[in-house]
Amino acid sequence: MKKQFLSGFIAAPFTPLSASGEVNLKPIGEYAKHLISSNVSGAFVCGTTGEGLSLTTEERKNVLTEWVNCSEGKLKVICHVGGNCLPQSIDLAAHAQEMGADAVAAFSPSFFKPGNAAELVSFMAPIAAAAPGIPFYFYHFPSLTGVSIPVIDILAEAEKLIPNFTGVKFTHFDLYDMQQCIAFGNGKYEILHGYDEMLLCGLSLGINSAVGSTYNYIPSLYHKIINAFNKGEMELAREYQQISVKIVRVLIKYGGGVRAGKAIMDLIGIDCGQCRLPIRSITDAEKASMKKELTEAGFSGFIN
Repeated sequence: MKKQFLSGFIAAPFTPLSASGEVNLKPIGEYAKHLISSNVSGAFVCGTTGEGLSLTTEERKNVLTEWVNCSEGKLKVICHVGGNCLPQSIDLAAHAQEMGADAVAAFSPSFFKPGNAAELVSFMAPIAAAAPGIPFYFYHFPSLTGVSIPVIDILAEAEKLIPNFTGVKFTHFDLYDMQQCIAFGNGKYEILHGYDEMLLCGLSLGINSAVGSTYNYIPSLYHKIINAFNKGEMELAREYQQISVKIVRVLIKYGGGVRAGKAIMDLIGIDCGQCRLPIRSITDAEKASMKKELTEAGFSGFIN
């Protein structure tokens, strides 16, 4: 496998649901075309934004298959297969490789939690082994999983047991840990930045790729951040990053990236439908108010 497998921005797509709450595969073709035209390089499906853990095994398989088919090789498709049930994750990983996904990822089980890096990697190893021909990424998201094991320790254990271990989707504020991971083994593993509102911090540490939900609808803002950064125009890069911060604050106000994000997708013309409980779907009044606040934050200037 190539040392540098991914690059640029990887969107984390929403999973479209019908009015009755069923998975709706129909919008995914249009959705994939939208991402391709937006100059993102991949799709990280059935993760947090995709409500993966709220879907059945069959639903997750169907969503992944549709994304692979609709991407037509123009997007790297990374399938999140993690959960609390190891046999389910193994099944999903094997299916992802069979269907032609470009990589798989999994985060830590979050009910019965591993107590250290060795325990976590022992859980991940058979998942990765079920898809031995494609890269495997650990998805680090302690604010949701409740597992805060330093990733630098996980890297040291993973390279012993997981031959196709390729890197980490790092969704955490611990830049100290991130720095160590980037430097580990002289840059042996890919560290994918996971917080859109902190992209500039990751760029300053040397990341080459990022996964996020706001890349679904305003990737042009982040292209401006990275272009300014690469030109050494740091003040301009910080100005663009502050727009991202303001937009994310609005998302948080209206219930977070999934709840508010699905409403934003509707605003830009891609119907992702409602959220699956326990995430309460946004009301029309909230959507109208949110649209106004997003405009005030500078959102409309970066819609793709």
